Amino acid sequence: MEIDHTAAVNRLIRFFETLTLQSIASLGEFYVSTAYFKDPFNEVRNVQQIAGIFTHMFTQVDAPRFEVTATIVQGHQVFLAWNFHFHLRNRSHEAWQIRGATHLRLAADGRVAYHRDYWDAAEELYEKLPVLGLLMRFLRRRASAAR
Repeated sequence: MEIDHTAAVNRLIRFFETLTLQSIASLGEFYVSTAYFKDPFNEVRNVQQIAGIFTHMFTQVDAPRFEVTATIVQGHQVFLAWNFHFHLRNRSHEAWQIRGATHLRLAADGRVAYHRDYWDAAEELYEKLPVLGLLMRFLRRRASAAR
C-alpha cells in the first residue's frame, strides 16, 4: 500500500513559500539528515549543507520568495513547478524571476531524502546580466534551429 504524502508535501510547500532566514533552522523537520540536494550551482549531501545553501541565498539577494505553481505527488515521488522571485543586491529596484522545477523523493516519514532543482541558468539568469547577457543571447541565436 502506498503512503499518501500529500499532507507532508503541502507542509513543505508552505515552508518554502514562507521561507525566512530564521525558518531555515527548522529545515530538519522537512529533510532527513542525509538528504541529497542538487541545483545548477550546488551539490550537497546533508541537511546542514542544504541549510547553508538557503542561508547563502539570503546573503546574495533581497526579498527572495518561492511561489509553487503546480504539484504532482505520486507515491514517494514529487514534482513541483515554481517561480523564484528576488531582487539583486546591487540592483534592488529591479524584480527578477526564475522559473524552475523540483524533483523530490520522500522518505517513509514524508521528509525529503532527494531534492533536485532544474532551471536554465543561461536563460533565467545569465542572459539578463549586461555583458554576459549579450554573449549568451548571441550563442542562443547561433544554436537555435529557428534562425
